[in-house]
Amino acid sequence: MPRGSLRLRLLSGTLVWIAASIVVAGWGLSNLFHRHVEAQFYAELQTHLDQLTANLTLDARGLPVLALPLSDPRLSRPYSGCYWQIDRIDEDNRGAAAGAGLLRSRSLWDHVLTVPADTPADGELHRHRATGPEGGMLGAIERSVRIDDTPDGKPATFRLIAAADERQMSEPVSRFSGALWMALGALGAGLVIAAMVQVFVGLAPLQKLRAALGKVRSGEMQQLDGEFPAEIMPLVAEFNTVLAQNAEVVERARTQAGNLAHALKTPLSVLFNAAQSPDTKDRELSGLVIDQVGIARRQVDYHLARAQAAASARIPGTRTPVFPIIEGLARTMRRIHAGRQLVLTAMPASTSLSFRGEAQDLQEMLGNLLDNACKWASHRVEISTCSEDDQLRIVVDDDGSGLAVEQRDAVIRRGARADEEVPGSGLGLAIVDDLVRLYGGQIVLADSPLGGLRSVLVLPLAR
Repeated sequence: MPRGSLRLRLLSGTLVWIAASIVVAGWGLSNLFHRHVEAQFYAELQTHLDQLTANLTLDARGLPVLALPLSDPRLSRPYSGCYWQIDRIDEDNRGAAAGAGLLRSRSLWDHVLTVPADTPADGELHRHRATGPEGGMLGAIERSVRIDDTPDGKPATFRLIAAADERQMSEPVSRFSGALWMALGALGAGLVIAAMVQVFVGLAPLQKLRAALGKVRSGEMQQLDGEFPAEIMPLVAEFNTVLAQNAEVVERARTQAGNLAHALKTPLSVLFNAAQSPDTKDRELSGLVIDQVGIARRQVDYHLARAQAAASARIPGTRTPVFPIIEGLARTMRRIHAGRQLVLTAMPASTSLSFRGEAQDLQEMLGNLLDNACKWASHRVEISTCSEDDQLRIVVDDDGSGLAVEQRDAVIRRGARADEEVPGSGLGLAIVDDLVRLYGGQIVLADSPLGGLRSVLVLPLAR
């Protein structure tokens, strides 16, 4: 997709939002689950610690013992990951463990937990991290318990510690995070596909609008027709209004051009008739007037034709079938040149071929070429039509004397003539060249297989 594309803008914005949402959701859910697992981890340690506190008692020697074993069987299995320990705290050096590991779970085996010197207030829990068996990190909570009723009558303070391997927190979080990111990845992929479908489906009416504009340009339609979304309909209505206004302006220009032609041709005809009158005494002046009036007429015809073509070439939606124009011009040329017994053949062509322009302009261009070919032909003129590379090609061949290569560019120039003895103004090919250029085409002169000149019109093809 090119830069500046609506699809690119919509997709990029949507994809950025989806990616940001997935990342934030993944981080939030993973963090929330980690906190939940951590809370359960320490809640379980507190349960062990509460059981340890409830079952703590002293024997006859004043040593701590448990009235009942703790319920979790992992506490009896060596290096199971769940541990407890009871330390005696030195009253003189508050917080220092005078008897570290005085009593501990079987799961610790021969290992003694070492936690920072600390003395929580009664009922207060402190958390620590300690090194467990085999070098693993443990999460631990502690509580201080003071027992006044001792065999020797001296109060004793004990530190009760419950600990567990931190992998009991990290491993579930890791497994959950892996599954979470896989699920979010699948969700993200689904959302990306949904966004792409939404963008392509949502912008599909623009493709329909583009196709309709192509039909207007090719001449299949005069204006945009069809059902479009409500958001596009104002644009369609405005475009159709512009088309109608443009057609109205062109029609006014044509009318004014016709009025100008009549306004100029009438006084020119009066001057021409007056110069030809038998009563005119100055025959030299009469000949000069006749010549100049003829030049003026040709110039008026040339510029009016050019202005008309310039206007019609910019009208979208114009379409002219080629075959009827060729047939009509061929009949006309046969009548005009009937005395020369020319064979004018229109080769078979597809009736669907159409020129993207107006009929009078095609008649002007092709009529000039045919007239020129008939003037120079010895016996035969052929017309063939085809489409090539989305262009309309009309080929006119004659069997005349042809035209030298160095003369071909010159005869297209306005007013240039290949032979002064042949009737004509020298403006025919110049008019054709101007009209063809206005339509974005070209005229090519070449040697004909018939022995004379080949004239090729390359014009826009209407689809």
